[in-house]
Amino acid sequence: MKILDRYIIRKFLGTFFFSLALIILIAVIFDISEKIDDFIERKAPFSKIVFDYYFNFIPYFANLFAPLFVFISVIYFTARMAANTEIVAILNSGISFRRMLRPYFMAAGFLAALSFYFNGWVIPHSNKVKLEFENVYIKNPVEFKDRNIHRQISPGVYMYMESYNNVDNIGYRFSLERIEDGKRVWFLNSDRIVWDSTASRWKIENYYIRRITGFRETLTNGWQLDTTLSIKPADFRRRLNIVDAMDTPALSAFIEEEKISDSESINSYLVEKYRRIALPFSTFILMLIGVSLSSRKVRGGIGSQLGLGITLSFAYILFMQVANTFAISGSIPAMIAVWIPNIVFAFVAVYLLRVAPK
Repeated sequence: MKILDRYIIRKFLGTFFFSLALIILIAVIFDISEKIDDFIERKAPFSKIVFDYYFNFIPYFANLFAPLFVFISVIYFTARMAANTEIVAILNSGISFRRMLRPYFMAAGFLAALSFYFNGWVIPHSNKVKLEFENVYIKNPVEFKDRNIHRQISPGVYMYMESYNNVDNIGYRFSLERIEDGKRVWFLNSDRIVWDSTASRWKIENYYIRRITGFRETLTNGWQLDTTLSIKPADFRRRLNIVDAMDTPALSAFIEEEKISDSESINSYLVEKYRRIALPFSTFILMLIGVSLSSRKVRGGIGSQLGLGITLSFAYILFMQVANTFAISGSIPAMIAVWIPNIVFAFVAVYLLRVAPK
């Protein structure tokens, strides 16, 4: 590795980690000021605040801001090099612009690999610990009554609930049916279904069962019936952050289960899965745009280049959010929606690279 390569990599990674540490420090200070009353009121132990909450708070926010600060860091230190005519000296020494990009790609590759590992394994574990802390010391149980729940719980077996209360774990107007060869062969209807936490099973109350065998039907009824349904109360909780606490293999297995259940939230789970793969690649794309924008000495100085870089960064983030919204609504396949921002900005990067100083 040449001296130039080590110099650029040191500048790149040094600027990135310093700026990221600074924004995380600011985020932690604001978060402490917001949650200090909850910590005191619920008597959260200091060790748990530090190691269970903030120790796991940092990886989440570091990953959240990483693409933005890759972009800003590259623009900042490259623009300074251009302002000090270092890039002119490098190019005049016989080193091509493409060769100068090699250490940028090496540093970006390191950050992309780090992002991929953190996205798939480190952050889900951190989120799990952080969420457990929040549920005990910060958040109050949130009550909701979900309505009109349809779900396939196994091949050919479907359930319906008119409403579900997550605090009491009670479902109202519960029905269950089995379909074979396109025909209903078994049907259960009840006033409600209640979770028995002691026995870890559901109890169906005030029910009747209809069995159909050929042209013959039998009808039975009763007040209470124990069941062995595979669903659990957690399956009905519409927690948007449920997948945030799953590593990538667990998320893939969870998605396959949700496909069988015909879950309405499947698109949001797929977006999260593909986002974990697409996000590391954005490191290369934003790095290329940053280098191409800032490698030329301009009259406005570093400020104008930073301003343009921040504008493009927020344009990328906005584009990503809009695409994800369309994917979750089912308007665009999740994989396409997640990769569209990268593809569009890759074309921008290629164009800027072509007009960059050679």
